[in-house]
Amino acid sequence: MNITQKTKTLINEIILSALGKLVADGEIPPEPLPAFSVEVPGNSANGDFSCNAALVSSKALKKPPRAVAELIVDSIDSSGFDKIEIAGPGFINFFVGGKWFNETVTSVLETGENYGKSDLGDGKRVLLEFVSANPTGPMHIGNARGGAIGDCLASLLQFAGFYVEREFYVNDAGNQIEKFGLSLDIRYQQELGIDIELPEEAYKGDDIIEHARAFIEIHGDKYLSVSETERCNALVEYALPINIKGLEDDLGKYNIIYDNWFCESVLHENGETLKIIELLKSKGHTYEAEGAVWFKASEFGNDKDIVLVRSNGIPTYIVPDIAYHYNKLVGRGFDIAIDILGADHHGYIPRMNAALAALGVDTSRLKAIIMQMVRLVRNGEAVKLSKRSGKAITLNSLLDEVPVDAARFFFNLRDANTHLDFDLDLAIEETSKNPVYYVQYAHARICSVIRRLSDEGIIRKDTSLKFTEPAEFDLIRKLAAFPEEINEAAKNYDPSRITRYTTETAQLFHKFYDSCRVKGEEEEILQSRLALMEATGIVIRNALTLMKITAPEKM
Repeated sequence: MNITQKTKTLINEIILSALGKLVADGEIPPEPLPAFSVEVPGNSANGDFSCNAALVSSKALKKPPRAVAELIVDSIDSSGFDKIEIAGPGFINFFVGGKWFNETVTSVLETGENYGKSDLGDGKRVLLEFVSANPTGPMHIGNARGGAIGDCLASLLQFAGFYVEREFYVNDAGNQIEKFGLSLDIRYQQELGIDIELPEEAYKGDDIIEHARAFIEIHGDKYLSVSETERCNALVEYALPINIKGLEDDLGKYNIIYDNWFCESVLHENGETLKIIELLKSKGHTYEAEGAVWFKASEFGNDKDIVLVRSNGIPTYIVPDIAYHYNKLVGRGFDIAIDILGADHHGYIPRMNAALAALGVDTSRLKAIIMQMVRLVRNGEAVKLSKRSGKAITLNSLLDEVPVDAARFFFNLRDANTHLDFDLDLAIEETSKNPVYYVQYAHARICSVIRRLSDEGIIRKDTSLKFTEPAEFDLIRKLAAFPEEINEAAKNYDPSRITRYTTETAQLFHKFYDSCRVKGEEEEILQSRLALMEATGIVIRNALTLMKITAPEKM
């Protein structure tokens, strides 16, 4: 149950009822009034809920906001609230009573692992594409951040009532694969004693050499006698599946399992890429110039037109990308397609939106999350190289150094569109300074106390609850906010909101535990605090589970 939303709805109804009564009594004119909102103040001293109805209605009613607020409050049925106050220029603040706090804790206990779930998504089908790293090499730190954000967002949206599929788009066609083949070919020949230089644009990683050597172990010098095209194709057919399997294994180590691995080559093989060009032509959205086929993207919001087919007859990279998104939203019929993209993709979105609009697709169905850069920090200084290999730190090497839980938590500490400093020292530190350790310790502490009390024969009973201390009320307010946090995070495609929520909840729990004794209190207080601890454990566990982060019972 979303008790916060339930209370907001109740207050909304109370205010409307009071306004209706004031009209009926002739206290205010029957004027149409603007919509008002009910919010949770940042400071509970300003009420548990606050309404701006008097402020937004003031102009229409030709009265000062406080005068309107006084009329409303005088007409309100205040039952169910501890008190109602007018504050500032005319806010109406509602303070809930003990029953509300009791209902919140009881709701968490009764709902358990389903607490926080919502039907916000109403079953809408979402395809979430993330990471989609180039399969010609290992994944880098940007992919690591995209993986954590994408996977947590998928879980969040599922919790909020969406149907979600995770997808990795494999770029197994185009220029990068040609370059991959060329690089493998040169290394293959070099390993067989051919004096040939590696071109500047080729891939220079050790993995290319390893592939060439492994290929030789199987085929020897057999492919020296065939054409360059045949040799490159054979090398790519050998090495690419190994690389893709490596990506899959690394992501599995990161607790990411995809529903689909969609290959770009499929779009070429089944004719979807060429179909996009013909569709745009048939709709009159193309023209020819300088021997190339152009898309009139400037007519659909892009800053300039786009080349679809070069003068040599080869489609540009944008065509399969358009075909891929058309496949998502039209071919497979997903209601929403979400792309998690790097900071260098800002110009990509207007181009894709222009193409989809030209094809008759509602562009609001495509959502893009732009992810900013990550800076790895050790001893307060930026880190660019791996100590072990002397090369750029990959996802795999990061996970050799940092626990998966810490990596996923840290990459979700900030909104995707903000730069992130990832402190490698802090991520492995087992102190309260480490946010993931701090949250996990709160859960373990709860489990430890409940376990210890149970060993002494003290267990929670279904009994009346009584809360008296400010630390209890603050913690319960936070637990009540969890369903709303889920909805807001889902609406804004921002899983970092849940990461921050768990940290704040852990902080309030530790404060509660340090100031409110459990054992030794009278039975009603003991049972109430035991119930609150168990409820807090449920909420922290639910939030961590969303992020695929362990909620340990012992530490």
